[in-house]
Amino acid sequence: MAIQASIVTRDMDKIADKTGNLYESLTVISKRARQVAVTVKEELNSKLAEFASTVDNLEEIFENREQIEISKFYERMPKSTSVAIEEFIEGKISSRYRDAEEPNKLEL
Repeated sequence: MAIQASIVTRDMDKIADKTGNLYESLTVISKRARQVAVTVKEELNSKLAEFASTVDNLEEIFENREQIEISKFYERMPKSTSVAIEEFIEGKISSRYRDAEEPNKLEL
């Protein structure tokens, strides 16, 4: 998955073609972006939990190079919205309506 970290201009017609409605496409993308963000945040928190200190004294807190490297790695990762847009354009995301009674509810 080659995702560009810089700002990219997107063709709105290309995004709208997938569902037939731009706003529906954006809803699908935003839901997927939230899923990606939660997954990445849980992963980061689990890795940083290994370095958690139970000491409340500020004088005893020290810098941990591994912890800094992990944080920098996650800062350099592409944003969840960029990942979701790329997945949507590449057709890796499927969506459907929950049931016929609620036509405005989308599921991923």
